[in-house]
Amino acid sequence: NSVSDSYAGGFFGHELGSSGYDGIIVRGKSDTPSYISLTEGEGKIYSAENLWNSSVAKTESILKDEHDGGRVTSIGIAGENLVKFACIINDRNRAAGRPGFGAVMGSKNLKAVHVKGSYDKPIYNEEKFEEAKSEYREELSPRISWGKLGAGGALTGLNEMGALPTKNFQEGVFDGAEKIDGKKMYDEILTGRDTCSGCPIRCKRVVETEFDGEKVEEKYGGPEYETLASFGSFCLNDDLDSIALADQKCNKYGLDTISTGNSIAFAIEASEKGLISEDLEWGDANQIVQLVDKIANREGLGDILAEGIDKVAEEIGADFAMHVKGQEIPMHEPRGKKALALSYATSPRGANHMEVVHDTFKKHPSELDLKSDMSRFDLESKAEYCKLYEDLVSFTNSVIVCAYTSWVAYFSGAYTYPHIRKTLQAVTGEDMDKEKMLKIGERNINLLKLLSGREEISRSEDKLPERFEENLPRGASSGENIPSEKLQKVIEKYYKLRGWDEYGPTKDKLEDLGMKEF
Repeated sequence: NSVSDSYAGGFFGHELGSSGYDGIIVRGKSDTPSYISLTEGEGKIYSAENLWNSSVAKTESILKDEHDGGRVTSIGIAGENLVKFACIINDRNRAAGRPGFGAVMGSKNLKAVHVKGSYDKPIYNEEKFEEAKSEYREELSPRISWGKLGAGGALTGLNEMGALPTKNFQEGVFDGAEKIDGKKMYDEILTGRDTCSGCPIRCKRVVETEFDGEKVEEKYGGPEYETLASFGSFCLNDDLDSIALADQKCNKYGLDTISTGNSIAFAIEASEKGLISEDLEWGDANQIVQLVDKIANREGLGDILAEGIDKVAEEIGADFAMHVKGQEIPMHEPRGKKALALSYATSPRGANHMEVVHDTFKKHPSELDLKSDMSRFDLESKAEYCKLYEDLVSFTNSVIVCAYTSWVAYFSGAYTYPHIRKTLQAVTGEDMDKEKMLKIGERNINLLKLLSGREEISRSEDKLPERFEENLPRGASSGENIPSEKLQKVIEKYYKLRGWDEYGPTKDKLEDLGMKEF
């Protein structure tokens, strides 16, 4: 129901840059299963008949053997079966997730892309680049300790804020939070930490355990915050081993963990309300893991859930499907961080937590000219706040810089944007100041809005599920809600700041952004 994009960590992107290509555009559809290989400036299409029905790890292993190394990004069974939230996986556990790009690859019969090369990317000023890189790493030094617990370290803090998505957004507090958080993982099942190319933080989890007789292997990494919450608090499941196994299965099959956990919680509530025949229980770890298998393989109830909860809700008459524009809402509670309410509702992608601001900054970088005393519960004053941070983070995404080394790093006091700009200047030779940086982000967002307008996605779809009008029942965010009427007034203010009409940017706004051709 939306237009979208997706990003992934790991090493595939760097190897692509060394292969002799800057990017890949895939048009059309193959008649039979195929994969693409880009090696030392030469591109070829090969049969993938022997890879179909293989896990992403097996596919990666076979193609690396076949081509004597390189990097691989591929789909699993979920993508082949056109599960609407299938994702694309590289390095066995780095997902380009959320909107279903794995299903797009599956629809094209494209199993994988292999890249390999030794080309050097041109750098405008090598000396300035090395200097900028060193300064960037130094600025990140306060952030490096954060890698110990990884993203899962945020789970307990959100629970204390009363803003941990729990029981399909019925609550913001989970009594079992400390059984599934980053510290528990570190103490009990973590065997190592992994990283992405060139990154000193090493936030990626590597775990080993087992659940119900099935081993969780190190090669599939380990669950991050969104996965811990989606298969944990969101389903009232406090069994960490089962969450690790569900995460492994999602990586193996190529499934988005947020949408998968969200879909399972929806199914449990539907069962509780008698809207489906299956007997499901909150917190039943075995059922949760089994449903991951069923969704990927489109078996029974899984076949229905694979279409997305918006479609299932229409079919069974449910009013508790937690999605925006068809995209399941991520594991961040907008009643506890109200800037998210505005960004969730207005994003052309649907609910998205990675091109927004999360209301929890104690102060803001001085160059952004924002006051720092806004409450996380205040909605009315968030229009300008959201626009500015969305532009900032969209710029970040466009240069493919990880959130944890850019805007999220500021939670630890590391403001890296001057270093990002200096690095870009050294590489490209182009001047990059704050204004140009924000303008790039604004252009990105307006282009996405133009695409959504072309698909006739209008302002009428900028809304949240009715459940968010209900008060959070307990915890530090108790009593908080998001009245629809109040949200729409803030959206009106936001549209004016953006220079948008019902379907997107006006002609004047496009001209102002240097996008007159659109």
